[in-house]
Amino acid sequence: MNLAFSQEQVFIQQQAADFLREQCDMTAVRSVLDGSDIFHQSLWQQIVDLGWTAMTIPETYGGLGLGYLELCVIAQELGAALAPVPFLSSIVMATDSLKLSNDDSLKKHWLPKLASGNVIATLALFDGAEQPCRVTDGKISGRKLPVMDGNIANIAIVLAVDDNHQQQLYLVDIAQQEVTVNELASMDPSKNIADISFEQAAVTVISYSNSTESIIDQLLDTAAVVCAFEQIGGAEKAMQAGIAYTKNRYAFGRQVASFQAIKHIFADMFVALELAKSNAYYGAWALSSAAVELPLAAATARVSASEAFYSISKENIEVHGGMGFTWEFDCHLYYRRAQFLAATIGTMPQWQDKLVNALLDQGLKA
Repeated sequence: MNLAFSQEQVFIQQQAADFLREQCDMTAVRSVLDGSDIFHQSLWQQIVDLGWTAMTIPETYGGLGLGYLELCVIAQELGAALAPVPFLSSIVMATDSLKLSNDDSLKKHWLPKLASGNVIATLALFDGAEQPCRVTDGKISGRKLPVMDGNIANIAIVLAVDDNHQQQLYLVDIAQQEVTVNELASMDPSKNIADISFEQAAVTVISYSNSTESIIDQLLDTAAVVCAFEQIGGAEKAMQAGIAYTKNRYAFGRQVASFQAIKHIFADMFVALELAKSNAYYGAWALSSAAVELPLAAATARVSASEAFYSISKENIEVHGGMGFTWEFDCHLYYRRAQFLAATIGTMPQWQDKLVNALLDQGLKA
């Protein structure tokens, strides 16, 4: 594996960092956390205007036709800014679920709307335990939860079982009367999850050349890699916040950062972050080159980035001392986002199992 971002990709990342530094400071994040808005709509519109929603959509369908590496560097800066926008759900997962379809008419109808930001979409995979989603005679019934940004989205790509007991992906207009959306309490109130129920709602089947199972695996692997970049962005910013605070905080006449115990904490943070970065880069290489190692690379990136963001955001609270536990300090914002992202596209035990299975599979092939 040999991955180096191009000059153009580095430029995109620098421009994204400058933009988010100006437009998405912690005041903007807290406006959603503490306010009545469910996401930062003005920031989202600016993201649309910058073309980020069109990043990986082919030019044929109104997009920019760029690759996943550009999306990864954008994700890293969005993660650092803790941006309260439907990035992973709409720009990554739902968009990819339509891009992979072999139904050109469906893509011509919806992809330009996603590229222009006129439509926000989400991918609903996980069934409510007592009401699994089923499609009979073109109508869907059942329940999906949790659905990331389900209370923001205009359409949902829903995994359901058809009349032949086969899993299929369906497109559902959430505005239908037969669809009920309930917002759920989130560990991170600046991000959204919802409970969506369907009662004989109309659907459009999405056809693929490959099996639904392989499509779902591909969507989750892509999301895991892009999410890993979002996580390392947040983790690095949390570590920097801790370093800045301890450099300016004095105890017993010395900088807190000069104490050996604090140095050890930051050393552990740095090692976890660098490991997560290397695994995220491995995932980006596998994703951008369509390598056979993608399942392994995605699971590795997912597990290491989730663990790094969690541990670094937690230790950031610790090194801030008593101040770290207060609402006024920003430490809890990173901790909340770390918890949220770790629970979005499947649980950690599921990804750890996937990592073990991928390693075993690689060993058997070798």
